[in-house]
Amino acid sequence: MTHWFHRNPLKATAPVAFNYYGVAAGPAASKICSDLRASRARLLELFTDLSCNPEMMKNASDSYFSLLQGFINSSDESTQESKLRYIQNFKWTDTLQGQVPSAQQDAVFELISMGFNVALWYTKYASRLAGKENITEDEAKEVHRSLKIAAGIFKHLKESHIPKLITPAEKGRDLEARLLEAYVVQCQAEAQEVTIARAIELKHAPGLIAALAYETANFYQKADHTLSSLEPAYSAKWRKYLHLKMCFYTAYAYCYHGQTLLASDKCGEAIRSLQEAEKFYAKAEALCKEYGETKGPGPTVKPSGHLFFRKLGNLVKNTLEKCQRENGFIYFQKIPTEAPQLELKANYGLVEPVPFEFPPTSAHWTPDTLAAFDLTKRPKDDSTKPKPEEVKPVKEPDIKPQKDTGCSIS
Repeated sequence: MTHWFHRNPLKATAPVAFNYYGVAAGPAASKICSDLRASRARLLELFTDLSCNPEMMKNASDSYFSLLQGFINSSDESTQESKLRYIQNFKWTDTLQGQVPSAQQDAVFELISMGFNVALWYTKYASRLAGKENITEDEAKEVHRSLKIAAGIFKHLKESHIPKLITPAEKGRDLEARLLEAYVVQCQAEAQEVTIARAIELKHAPGLIAALAYETANFYQKADHTLSSLEPAYSAKWRKYLHLKMCFYTAYAYCYHGQTLLASDKCGEAIRSLQEAEKFYAKAEALCKEYGETKGPGPTVKPSGHLFFRKLGNLVKNTLEKCQRENGFIYFQKIPTEAPQLELKANYGLVEPVPFEFPPTSAHWTPDTLAAFDLTKRPKDDSTKPKPEEVKPVKEPDIKPQKDTGCSIS
C-alpha cells in the first residue's frame, strides 16, 4: 500500500568557506578547515541526490558533525566551550518562511540547522519510498525506521541543543520549540500509518487496527494544535494536511470499531459507528480539496485522488452496507442517535522516536590543533555580513505519487 505525506521544503544555506587566513596556522589547522569545507559541501549535495540512502546520509552527516564539534566543544573533554564557537557566521532559511534567512555567528546554530535538514531528508526519503509501486515488506520497514529516526533527531535538537543557543529562535522559525514538536509528532503519526497498513495486510483484529487508527488521529490532532498560534500565511497548508489526516484516521477508527461491534452482535451500534466513519471521511475529502487550493510551502497534489484515500471510502461504504443488510435480515436493532465513544488504547504498534546523539568530536581535533587557531589575528572587518543572494533556494527533485498496486484494504 502506498502512502502520501506532506513535505515542507529543505532549508537553504549560504556557502561557508572556513577560510581563516592568519588565524589557522600550520598544516593541522588548515587540514581541519579544508575537511570541514569539503564535508559540508558533500552533505548539502546528498540532500537532493536521489541515489542517497540512509547509510550514505549517516556517514556524510557523521563526518561533518564530528568535525564541527571542534568548533563547539573543548578538545580537553571539559564542559568548557570551544574558543572557535563564534568565529563563523552561518546563514539558513526556514522551511515555512520562504527564502528570508536567519543568521547567527554561532557553531551551535549551524549544528542545529544542519541536523534539522538531515531529519528532513529522512522524512523525504521515507516519503519517496512509501510512494513506490509494489513496495516490499523490507521497504515498508525502511520507511517506518526512517520516520522514527527523523523524530529522534527533531526531539534531540529540541531538548538538548535549542536551549544552548545564545539568540533564541524567532516566532515561526524552524528552531522554535513548537515547530520542532510538530515535526516530531507528525513523524510518529506517519510511522504509525505504516504500522496500520501492515496490520490490515496481515488481517489483525479490527479492535487493534481501530485503536492504532485512533491513536494516529490523536497524534495528527496534537501536531495541528501545536501549530495553531502560527501565522496562517505560512502554516495553513501544513495544518490542512494535519487536519485532513486527523479526520481520515478517525474515519478509519470508526470503520474498524464498527467491525468489532458487529462481531459482538451489536449491529445497531456498528451501523452508527460506520455512519460516523462516513461523516469523517466526507470531512477529510473536503479538506483534501482545500489542501490542494491552499497556497504555502509543500507539494501541489490532489490527495483525494490518491489510491490510499479512495480505498478507505470504498471500505466504509461496503462495511456500512453489510451492517445494514445484516440488521435488516437478522438483528433488527435500533440505531443509536449518539455515535459510540472511541476510548481505544493500542497495546501494540505505537511509535517512539529512535534516540539520537551527534557523533563525538573528531580525533583530528587535538589540543595542539586547537592551539593552532590564533583568534588574536582575526581581521577587524571579519564581522562583515554576507550578501543576501548567497543563500540560493534548494532545487529539490519533483517526486510524483505513483499508482498503488500493492496490498489492498478489503
